[in-house]
Amino acid sequence: MNPEMRMVQPYRRAKTICALTIIFFCCSLILAALWLRQAATAQAQPHVILRIQSSSFSNGGAIPRRYTCDGSNDSPNLHWLSVPAETKSFALVMSDPDAPMNFTHWIAYNIPASAHELAEGASAHAAMPRGSAEGTNSFGRSGYGGPCPPAGKPHHYVFRLYALDVRLGLPPGVAREQLESAISRHVLAEGQIVGIYQRTTE
Repeated sequence: MNPEMRMVQPYRRAKTICALTIIFFCCSLILAALWLRQAATAQAQPHVILRIQSSSFSNGGAIPRRYTCDGSNDSPNLHWLSVPAETKSFALVMSDPDAPMNFTHWIAYNIPASAHELAEGASAHAAMPRGSAEGTNSFGRSGYGGPCPPAGKPHHYVFRLYALDVRLGLPPGVAREQLESAISRHVLAEGQIVGIYQRTTE
């Protein structure tokens, strides 16, 4: 091989490597842009709405004394419709956004996909659907803790139910923050029902 050819070959190899590097970089940018677009579309897409109802109180109505700390503190009835076919489990969070720090009254999860109702008193009487777990509420106890606001203005109690595409690998007794972190990428549908309770005296 003559000296001129020996000089040309390394140049060609370098040119080929440079071209391949540019192609790889451009392909990476295109794939990243497509992934970001898909993620943004999925994030913008609204969840399916679960229809939540209760025989214990009406949506926007007063919660009877029985389901509060002034009564027997039984958990209310909840039942739901319009469940996505891909649902593997349900999770429930009951909170009081009118209280400081958005007080948590009830956390339940791994409610089986076959369940479409929680009976009255299910939490207090260990009658949750088989396989369900309950978390720790802001009273520092596991299970349901009914409305118990200070005397004065009425408080709103939000029961929010999530249909999930997984069963959660969480032990019983987790805090609300742990549950919400675990479900963040697995919500297929959600819905809520709101009840009101007001105490005139302590």
